Amino acid sequence: MAVVVALNYRPKVAFSLALLTAVMWGVLPVFLKLCLLYLDAVTITSVRFLSAGIILLPMMFMRHELKVLHKSPYRLLMLCLLATLMLAGNYVATVQGLVYLSPESVQVLMQVAPLLLMLGGVVIFRESFSHLQLVGAAILTIGLMLFFHQRLPQIASSDQEQPIGIAIVVGAGACWAIYALIQKPLLQHFSARQLTFIIYIVGGLILIPWTSPLGIFDLPLLQVLALIFCCLNTLIAYGAFTYALGIWEASKVGAVVATAPLFTFLATAVAIRVWPDVFVVTELDWLAYLGAGCVVLGSMTASLGRKPR
Repeated sequence: MAVVVALNYRPKVAFSLALLTAVMWGVLPVFLKLCLLYLDAVTITSVRFLSAGIILLPMMFMRHELKVLHKSPYRLLMLCLLATLMLAGNYVATVQGLVYLSPESVQVLMQVAPLLLMLGGVVIFRESFSHLQLVGAAILTIGLMLFFHQRLPQIASSDQEQPIGIAIVVGAGACWAIYALIQKPLLQHFSARQLTFIIYIVGGLILIPWTSPLGIFDLPLLQVLALIFCCLNTLIAYGAFTYALGIWEASKVGAVVATAPLFTFLATAVAIRVWPDVFVVTELDWLAYLGAGCVVLGSMTASLGRKPR
């Protein structure tokens, strides 16, 4: 009886964890934007990586999960390094994109990442698109076109936004897709926690030469709190996402997480009222809002159309 009850609660727990991930990832751009007032993208990313790696270190040590690293073949270590560079590039480029674009635009545009991942799976691993995935990809593409039909002229004529931000965020999405594709062979040899630990520690150390760590000691209280939240977000959101994947179908988890842009819009609306000197109101017409909705719907549909493995 207890087992049946536990199984009945699994979808509810998994949904809650996936929703927590969506909320955490959705509000993250707002806090990153606050950090960017005093820190650069590389420093923020390095601090996030190293803090997450240091927090994971005792757990790795107690579970004896560090030993496997000494026995790893050279080829796997090179793949780990490439995955690290790609995820670090994704983090840095996403934060840098916030220098040139609004949080809403960055979050909507980042939905190209799962689309690029699907395309990469077809090209590299010879995976096939399901009909539902094709429909989702089409809706997502149309949504991006509708959303940016108004945003592109606004960005081009704005003093606070620049078109280069679009290229940077698309590059961030491509880095994430490559990282996710590299994960497939790596997760056959490492656990998710081991791989995450390697990436956080190595990535944080690689970025140190290009950071400005002294700036951290001059941060106002608001930026200190924002940076702490960004660091905790790295662990909490990823942990919730990983645990949800372990007890629920990946397609359903992905569909819930795809709602992250909606929380970005809500968080930005609140931030504009609280910090009007930092966040600027983005004037969107009904077509742009329809496009944002289509992006979310397309991402959810493509995720639900993923064939079980």
